[in-house]
Amino acid sequence: MAAKVEICGVNTSKLPVYKDAQMKEMIEKIKQGDKETRDEFIRGNLRLVLSVIQRFNNRGENPDDLFQVGCIGLIKALDNFDTSHNVKFSTYAVPMIIGEIRRYLRDNNAIRVSRSLRDLAYKALQTKERLTRQSQREPTISEIAKELDISVEEVVLALDSIQDPISLFEPIFHDDGDALYVMDQVKDTVNTDEKWMDNISLTEAMNKLPDRERNILAMRFFEGRTQMEVAEEIGISQAQVSRLEKNALKYMRKYV
Repeated sequence: MAAKVEICGVNTSKLPVYKDAQMKEMIEKIKQGDKETRDEFIRGNLRLVLSVIQRFNNRGENPDDLFQVGCIGLIKALDNFDTSHNVKFSTYAVPMIIGEIRRYLRDNNAIRVSRSLRDLAYKALQTKERLTRQSQREPTISEIAKELDISVEEVVLALDSIQDPISLFEPIFHDDGDALYVMDQVKDTVNTDEKWMDNISLTEAMNKLPDRERNILAMRFFEGRTQMEVAEEIGISQAQVSRLEKNALKYMRKYV
């Protein structure tokens, strides 16, 4: 994608390049309703969209689709850009383009989130953007929750629900050797090597028991049956089941 020149029928190598002073003049004309200048301005900033979508080239998405979505973000940035803030258009536009692409990726994600929760998340993001513009700083979760008149927990849950999933094979570090992946940093506290070894030892110990004792332990500890139920199943007394069970467990403890 990085080397792509033609995208969505647009030859990006032939697009015009405008300096900051030119862009400011064009924006003033656009604010006055000059549609021709507006089209020219958008066309002159399509390279900005192309540079942004290169960040998402490992998502398996069609570059043309991402480019079109990025163009929507570019147009929204132009419509909302305020020259009085004295910042470059690109500085303002890039986060808008990225946000539009991320929304598209979330909506088309295989992991489905309820519509109401997704709508709440977008409202929270819009509120965050508005409060950021007003105060020139990033608002806290509490401030966003207060503005939306909901709890902090609801804001956190909504925003977490639309986070992009990360592949376990996503490289996070590379130092001229083997890459370090996300999965290398994930610890499994359930399926540890020690527990695997315990399971293997238990299986081997069970296999060394006589058939009757093995069946008694299987029914008692794997099927959750009582000694009375086991006794009825194999046709012996509950006392005999208890004795056989104790002897089997004693043997297994020694083996393990």
